[in-house]
Amino acid sequence: MSTHPQSALVLFSGGQDSATCLAWALARYDRVETVGFDYGQRHAVELTAREAVREAILAVPDGYGDRLGQDHLLDLGALGTISETAMTHPRAIEMNENGLPNTFVPGRNLVFLVMAAALAHRRGAAVLVGGMCETDFSGYPDCRQETLDRQMEAIRLGMAIDLDLETPLMLLTKAQSWHLAEDLGGATLVEIIRTKTHTCYLGERGIEHDWGYGCGHCPACALRRAGWEAYAARRAMGPSEGRDQERDQA
Repeated sequence: MSTHPQSALVLFSGGQDSATCLAWALARYDRVETVGFDYGQRHAVELTAREAVREAILAVPDGYGDRLGQDHLLDLGALGTISETAMTHPRAIEMNENGLPNTFVPGRNLVFLVMAAALAHRRGAAVLVGGMCETDFSGYPDCRQETLDRQMEAIRLGMAIDLDLETPLMLLTKAQSWHLAEDLGGATLVEIIRTKTHTCYLGERGIEHDWGYGCGHCPACALRRAGWEAYAARRAMGPSEGRDQERDQA
């Protein structure tokens, strides 16, 4: 398939960040497809959340539904088998001796990019869109802009393709990500992300909090909760004053 310059493939896990990136892509590209990865993650419920978010986002104004194309789910079970992390095995979440949390799955984003690029090549997409972020992250080295730039350079050389990677959340806090969602799809999109997406590392969907569903105590829930509380506080202050203060604290 020939490359379509207005076609994007979103790395879509079903979480807050990737759902925001999906809306971001739908606002910019004529055709948007999604790809998810089943790597044996403990929170496999996110794979079900993907379907719910895609269906719900059809209700967002601005013709998002007209641009939302096919979804793809790739089996990367081998990655989970060899990782031995708290994301893929029933282990307590803690810090490793190397200073990284044991939720870090070595090579995950690197593998994701290679597989997404191969799929983009087949589907004719010119751009990959991912929710990687250096601001609100756990020190994962494969979320750094430098890592991603070098991986994409290798992909372009190794596949002989002209493929870009967009990371709209790279320099945003979680609170700013909520604001971006509001800018993209108003209260409708914010509510979709709050209630339909999944972030909790433990896969807990039984309790609804102000910020969404989750166990409430794992690192992912703590980050999402803090972002929501900051977003709600800034919003209560008013759009101008609240965002000015948020930028100052970022």
